[in-house]
Amino acid sequence: MNKKYTVTVEQDPETQDLIMPLPEGMCDELGWKIGDTLNWDSRIDGSFILSKLETEWVLVECVSSFRIRYMVQVPKGKSDWALDTVTMNDAKEFSQEFLNESIVSNRVISKDEAVKLCDIDNEYFAAKDEDLKIKVFFTPWEAKTNDLD
Repeated sequence: MNKKYTVTVEQDPETQDLIMPLPEGMCDELGWKIGDTLNWDSRIDGSFILSKLETEWVLVECVSSFRIRYMVQVPKGKSDWALDTVTMNDAKEFSQEFLNESIVSNRVISKDEAVKLCDIDNEYFAAKDEDLKIKVFFTPWEAKTNDLD
């Protein structure tokens, strides 16, 4: 859609902020709603293009590495028993140190797929509202100056 609108920037008499009133019906026609992030693209001729910034969710899967220590007491000469104790998850953790996180895969998924995966991975939270799940577990994109330049 290449429809053009002309607007006049106004100044708020109290705050002196500049306000750009959008023509009635424009947001509905373009599918914009309150809370959408708009991209402002300045043109050489002094005009600009406003467009809704489209985003997508990317699932990034990682593997983390830790150095974990156990201190296991065993009968003298039976040091291999300590290995069995750790393998059987019967040893108390002595200490741990985070070593690294490696990305093993990534893919774009729909919001619906992301919410379903959230329910699987966080079963205790599955009955909660979708907006709350997104707030708690998802990392939203935040516009930063010149991100799109």
